[in-house]
Amino acid sequence: MIPTPYLLYLGHSDDPLGIKTSRGLAHFVPELCVGEFRHDDCPLTLGIERLTIEEARARGANTLVLGIANPGGSMGQALVEDALVAIALGMHVAAGLHHRLREVPALVEAARAAGVTLFDVRDAPADLPVGSGIKRAGRRLLTVGTDCSVGKMYTSIALQRAMQAAGLAADFRATGQTGILIAGRGIAVDAVVADFISGAVEVLSPARSDDGWDVIEGQGSLFHPSFAGVSTGLLHGAQPDALVLCHEAGRPHMRGLPHFAVPGLAECLEANLRTARLTNPAVQAVGVCINTSRLGEVEALAFCADAGQRLGLPCTDPVRFGVTPIIEEIARCFAPSPLATTVSA
Repeated sequence: MIPTPYLLYLGHSDDPLGIKTSRGLAHFVPELCVGEFRHDDCPLTLGIERLTIEEARARGANTLVLGIANPGGSMGQALVEDALVAIALGMHVAAGLHHRLREVPALVEAARAAGVTLFDVRDAPADLPVGSGIKRAGRRLLTVGTDCSVGKMYTSIALQRAMQAAGLAADFRATGQTGILIAGRGIAVDAVVADFISGAVEVLSPARSDDGWDVIEGQGSLFHPSFAGVSTGLLHGAQPDALVLCHEAGRPHMRGLPHFAVPGLAECLEANLRTARLTNPAVQAVGVCINTSRLGEVEALAFCADAGQRLGLPCTDPVRFGVTPIIEEIARCFAPSPLATTVSA
């Protein structure tokens, strides 16, 4: 386990989507976060106290979380220099970038000298199997998206917590760096060799005999030319009984690809259902979650109402309005699993 509490790193970031790891931690586990660190040229904030690295360490921060992401997951010199300051003060460093901390000699040497640990959250387990497609006991819900960074992790955690509050057995299965830091475990599927993605998800979400739910965090989008392979592997390995489609209202184009339009909700939902049917022909859509942060509240309510009417599904913003309508739809659609009952008996 990564030692807490955390200091959340923003550095020089100017992309609101690029700080989603730090933002997710501040939102879901604020009790584990001492504050945020950002330079003067960073226009972003998590809404928590801004601290220097020295101030954070004095207040008990044990780990600097490099909670930023960029295309390709590279690590710039400024970030390395900030991490070296934290290490010199006796702090561990955690990151989920594709560029691993252990690949930076200066960080490795400094951590060794200071007796602290570098945590590369995106490391995949060894010896993962290929997917089998064999039906597993229990229920699974997978979040899917029209694009990257549209709220699949937020939606997954909100659904899992609401299920538990409603008396259902439910576990969040993290598949990305932010979710792993929040949950304390998981598999970063975009770091898994392609042949083993579906098998990794089968390992992450094994059979369960309590008729409970695994809520599996989605990644990427079937419509994103860069990341559709990861999305496909997740759909096949999850064998989802239920899908929830995630979307950001007002997004002008696919993330990082101004020459690719965001797909329509109906088109995207049908493509995900069609792909999921390979390993679970009975998969159902149970809801739509919209990130309405670009809209005022009246506009947001109208957008959700219109999308829900067009798709015939409950539609909500999980941050603004909660996920109760989707929980009610799940209860309506799914009786206790006969397979799980048989296994329990």
